[in-house]
Amino acid sequence: QTSRGEFDSSEYEVRRRYQDFLWLKSKLEEAHPTLIIPPLPEKFIMKGMVERFSDEFIETRRKALHKFLNRIADHPTLTFNEDFKIFLTAQAWELSSHKKQGPGLLSRMGQTVRAVASSVRRGVKNRPEMFTEMNDYVETFSQKINVLDKIAHRIYKEEKEYFNEMKEYGPIHTLWSASEENIADSLKGVASCIDKCCKATEKRMAGLSENLLPVLHEYVLYSEILM
Repeated sequence: QTSRGEFDSSEYEVRRRYQDFLWLKSKLEEAHPTLIIPPLPEKFIMKGMVERFSDEFIETRRKALHKFLNRIADHPTLTFNEDFKIFLTAQAWELSSHKKQGPGLLSRMGQTVRAVASSVRRGVKNRPEMFTEMNDYVETFSQKINVLDKIAHRIYKEEKEYFNEMKEYGPIHTLWSASEENIADSLKGVASCIDKCCKATEKRMAGLSENLLPVLHEYVLYSEILM
């Protein structure tokens, strides 16, 4: 939905694949080589933690892609990019046709700017101290955030293994209580306690997967862009 005058309608509904988002990001990078383009969620985000086509995986990616579009829409320059407008409004066949077109003038200029920047980066011997400090800071930040990202994923994996084991113990104690009259209440109490622990662990895992892990990994992706 939009209230901006350069759009022909106030509301659009289109279908987009992940590959279309990759195309948009590459077009933004070509047209705006000096800007930091927001990162896309990786194609197999949280690999090994959720199944590729599970509801959890699809919802995690949907939220991340939605955030990607909102960041572009909120950006003072990227929001007026013509390819972004086409991405938001064109029907699938129109977008497919547009994607087949060769690079325009801005894209060629962007490629030239990147090529020049790359050659300058290799050739500069006496880089200004300010840029050296920035580079060192980003390198250090990147190393530390990557370590945090790996630790957070390991914690989540261990929590999941612990949770799966606990899920088995509750029913076992409940069944056990049926054949042990003298300690039945105690066994049921243990089963109830395990069930509460399971629910608490599941809630904590949801908090990790929804609030912490995606944010940490976004910092990893941003640090790569900055580098």
